[in-house]
Amino acid sequence: MSTGDSRPLRPEPIATERLVLRPLDAAGARAVVAGDLSSLEPAEGWPHDDTVDALRMAARPETGTVVWLVTLDGLVIGDCGTLGGIDDRGDVEIGYGLAAGHRGRGYGNEVAAALARWVLAQPGVERVVAREVLAENVPSRRALENAGFALEREADGLTWYALDRR
Repeated sequence: MSTGDSRPLRPEPIATERLVLRPLDAAGARAVVAGDLSSLEPAEGWPHDDTVDALRMAARPETGTVVWLVTLDGLVIGDCGTLGGIDDRGDVEIGYGLAAGHRGRGYGNEVAAALARWVLAQPGVERVVAREVLAENVPSRRALENAGFALEREADGLTWYALDRR
């Protein structure tokens, strides 16, 4: 946990083999939270409850939260981002989610790996972390492990993962 102010990240588009992660600004986040999807082509099942929670933070730039829309051929199939900026230890926490109809196709692997690579390339970042991942969420845990994250601890049905710069 950070004991001081976090340093913000400046998002940019990130391309994977099949996906494009498109940064969503605060105004776009506020629009989605308000239910305005008119500028987007969302997949069925997106946004979901976790998306709305993340976008509420992204709608307030002072939180340092950065969100990308996960797109497949222009269709928004999920979202990913950071929970705050770079903390005083050089850690950045990430999270991601896909619409139910787009799970199980390897997209989570692409998102976790691409987002982690981008975050680690930012100045001042030492580690990318995924905190409080449900132990029962095996697909998400596998995506993190496939991206090179190591399990740091497990307690009370939750897992913590980290990927170091080195």
